[in-house]
Amino acid sequence: MNNITKKSFYSFLALYLISSFIFLALAAYWFYTSQVAMEKNANFYKMNNIADIVSSKVIYSHMSGKKFELQEFDYGVVALFDKNKKLLYGRTLQDVDFNKSFYMRDGIFTLVSQRAAEHLNVKYIVVQSSQCVQNIKAIQNQIAYTVVITAFLIILIAIFLSYIFLKPLRDKMQEIEEFVKDTTHELNTPITALMMSTSRLKNKKEYDEKVVKNISISTKQLYDIYSSLSFLSFDSKSEAAIELDFSEVVKEDIAYFGELLERKNISLIKALIPCRITIAPTKAKMLINNLLSNAIKYSNPNSKITITTTQNSFSIEDEGIGIAKEKLEKIFQRFVRANSYAGGFGVGLSIVEGIIEEYGYTIEIDSKEGKGTKIYISFNP
Repeated sequence: MNNITKKSFYSFLALYLISSFIFLALAAYWFYTSQVAMEKNANFYKMNNIADIVSSKVIYSHMSGKKFELQEFDYGVVALFDKNKKLLYGRTLQDVDFNKSFYMRDGIFTLVSQRAAEHLNVKYIVVQSSQCVQNIKAIQNQIAYTVVITAFLIILIAIFLSYIFLKPLRDKMQEIEEFVKDTTHELNTPITALMMSTSRLKNKKEYDEKVVKNISISTKQLYDIYSSLSFLSFDSKSEAAIELDFSEVVKEDIAYFGELLERKNISLIKALIPCRITIAPTKAKMLINNLLSNAIKYSNPNSKITITTTQNSFSIEDEGIGIAKEKLEKIFQRFVRANSYAGGFGVGLSIVEGIIEEYGYTIEIDSKEGKGTKIYISFNP
């Protein structure tokens, strides 16, 4: 990953983790408080139940004249006091505040009940228990373990999602990097040719038709690169569509690429009849420019290119290297090249497709590796 992708990855990861941990903390706090409240309520009812059991046995023993025996309870300890607060039965875990009916001190809950109504001289039934605090500590530990495990899973999920969600960005950055490399390479060739041709002219100090042709071809290559990049970046849909003869645009382009055709010794066969369509002039030129440029670029020297226009269609066929069948579906994607035979950016057919979709045209491509490619465009909506 480059620096931009890494920065995006870590930013997304940090944002995801921070928001997830905040949500996890809030959820853990809510769950803890609800569990503590439930535990305290349960503790109160259990201690009340113990007090009720003891008071009923005290009353029963007093009424029946049977000997009273204080049973032991697993949940807490019980002590019975008379009206002078003297211990009659049982034991306590800590000193009792008889002015309060229910309280907690030093981790021990104390319930003071007077339900025995002084039967068997019992005025106060005291129930004390530390079980609730122990249960709350167990809840804390359980929640802590759960939070740690959940946080670990969140981190793993965050890394996985960051990788998945940023994959398109990473792929796009890779495309841009490759595009910049291709741009540098593509610009280097005509610029070098221009510099060499200019240098030769200066040295000779006289007119040289071949050198001038090289300058002209290099200049046109630079202009085509500029036009494609400008169209991709600044394509203006405000240009009005007008009715024009597409065959005339084709003728202009053939003349424009004449020197390049001559350099590769490519024969151009044309069958052009008037083809009236409604389109923005710049886009009509871009349409034929990219198709003819590709045909020349991927044609072998000493081959031929056939261009045909009818009243409602255009076709161009070359005898070049062709396109592999498995790559035909991807050739309209921006920055995607079917091969590296002659360089390029992989934007030409993307521009063509954009124009065709804008005006509702249809395009068909028939290509075989090693034999050539034929492109057919129907202008009927």
